[in-house]
Amino acid sequence: MTTDGFNDAVAAVTRFLVADAPLGDTLARIARLATDAVGPAVALGLTLYDDRGQPSTQVFTDDVSPLVDQGQYDDGEGPSLLAHRTGEVVLVPDLTSVTDRWPSFARLALDNGLSSTLSVPLVANQVKVGVMTMYASRGRSFTEQDAQDVSRFAVQAAIVLANTRSYWTTHDLTVGLQAALDSRAMIDMAKGKLMALNDISPDEAFALLVRASQRENIKVRDIARRIVEGSRDEAEGAPAP
Repeated sequence: MTTDGFNDAVAAVTRFLVADAPLGDTLARIARLATDAVGPAVALGLTLYDDRGQPSTQVFTDDVSPLVDQGQYDDGEGPSLLAHRTGEVVLVPDLTSVTDRWPSFARLALDNGLSSTLSVPLVANQVKVGVMTMYASRGRSFTEQDAQDVSRFAVQAAIVLANTRSYWTTHDLTVGLQAALDSRAMIDMAKGKLMALNDISPDEAFALLVRASQRENIKVRDIARRIVEGSRDEAEGAPAP
């Protein structure tokens, strides 16, 4: 692929809107753009790290990528891990040359018809987001120009990934907080209804809700909703605290 092709790919990534799709869909779109832009690439895997710092191939264009990557994760050594650790591009022109250095990874790759790799770190605002690793079936397929072009693409991809992850984390948190607030409001209304109908205190009203929840194995907020939306007889029939 020409540099113009990479320019198109970079431009496409910069046009991504973080709210358009969840993180997984965004990762898949980035993976497709990258493989389309690199002619020799027959497979691509995106390595991301969990909260404990453990790597895994979250997105891949071919089933061989997570299989080969697992050899790195099991041994704690390999081009993707090295790229993440150093923050530098790791180009392996010929995998037969690293059978001693990374035996599990090299064996798995060669056994699955792969001969060269290109691992590019994804870094946004000096924060390591992950690693993009491309695989080719022929040795010396990736050039230094490929490494430079993919690095430019990776810069924009990392920014999009970081922003998307932040957006959806914040979004999920906001949705969760709103749900909690809605539940609290419903519970407060149910308590108010129980207090008025049974002449009891707020603590006694809440105890009624908890007891009904335990008896019927239903969440407190669902008991509260049933009381708020139900009849006077249902509220007055709640068990005594």
